[in-house]
Amino acid sequence: MNEEKKIEKAVFVGIIKEGDKERQVMEYLDELEFLAETAGATGDRKFVQKIPKPDNATYIRKGKLEEIAAYCEENQISYVIFDDELSGMQQRNIEKVVKCCPVIDRTSLILEIFAQRAKTSYAKMQVELARYNYMLPRLAGMWTHLERQRGGRGTRGGMGETQIEADRRIVKERINRLKEQLKKVDRQMATQRGNRGSLVRLSLVGYTNVGKSTLMNLLAKSDVFAENKLFATLDTTVRKVVIENVPFLLSDTVGFIRKLPTQLIEAFKSTLDEVREADILVHVVDISHPDFEDQMKVVEKTLSDIGAQDKPIYVVFNKIDAYKHEEYDEFSLEPKTNLNMTLDELKNTWIAKEKTPCIFISATKKIGIEKLRNDIYKMVAEIHAGRYPFNNFLW
Repeated sequence: MNEEKKIEKAVFVGIIKEGDKERQVMEYLDELEFLAETAGATGDRKFVQKIPKPDNATYIRKGKLEEIAAYCEENQISYVIFDDELSGMQQRNIEKVVKCCPVIDRTSLILEIFAQRAKTSYAKMQVELARYNYMLPRLAGMWTHLERQRGGRGTRGGMGETQIEADRRIVKERINRLKEQLKKVDRQMATQRGNRGSLVRLSLVGYTNVGKSTLMNLLAKSDVFAENKLFATLDTTVRKVVIENVPFLLSDTVGFIRKLPTQLIEAFKSTLDEVREADILVHVVDISHPDFEDQMKVVEKTLSDIGAQDKPIYVVFNKIDAYKHEEYDEFSLEPKTNLNMTLDELKNTWIAKEKTPCIFISATKKIGIEKLRNDIYKMVAEIHAGRYPFNNFLW
């Protein structure tokens, strides 16, 4: 009789600080649960505490932490996952109370997903670099033999201190070696980009799981991996596309996410060169997500972080087939929000905005795709005509 595989259950912890909206915090924890499911764990329960700011020692207050510890013990929980990045001290203090299972934070979870999803040697090196950069400041107070991700604890003085210094030296050496290896690959990739000539370049950007890869497959008639999970795409994919005899390059890059670890942004900067060197950014948005505007802001901030904020942007509102709105109570004292708008009202609102060229589509249902292709053709043809003034006979 085959032994059944143990189900790994996770609980999630967040705080509602002064000025935070409870609904939004719960949305963030829902996203954290989706991240855990992507990594292979099953969501069990969410714990939320209202406090003015995170506790410096334990992130949440001790009473709530003891409640979580008791629940985990009783329900055989596999992981406690915090929505914010924990300091090394906070993590150690929490683990003194929650003794029955590992305690991780959002950053560690995202790094784990990236490690699982990395397929090429280049992506694996980028993720490894990010993990070592995350690990380095957390070596103090614990020592880790690098054959495993987490190890035993050292003691003050003697071998403990010696092991900490040895591990820190090993980590720094590996970071430096990975940086050198990545530089070599970056130079090769830069040469490849240069060899493409001056073809017009479009890059798909957006929050993770908004349908970029599905759209890439439609426009490029390719078979880029796409599924309903976060970070389905890590390696940048570039395809040559021709619309009405006008050629251009279309790239699909890693999706962005709220609180994307700085270590990952740094490690993946070279991968995101496709975004920085694009002529037009096609910002794909999941219009069916209740916080799509917040997701757009996350993407805009990330673009700013990598120096691509001044690129021309064409917004593609995807998943209109899944859009739902809440009926607005005319007698409510609360103002009408995006959540209360019909799809037509949202369309009119965005189309009316200046400097926001946009389109509403469904990539899976192939709604609006012909208009999207026509819009892209016009944008590319205009740049193409300026770049190749003697080839205007093409159109």
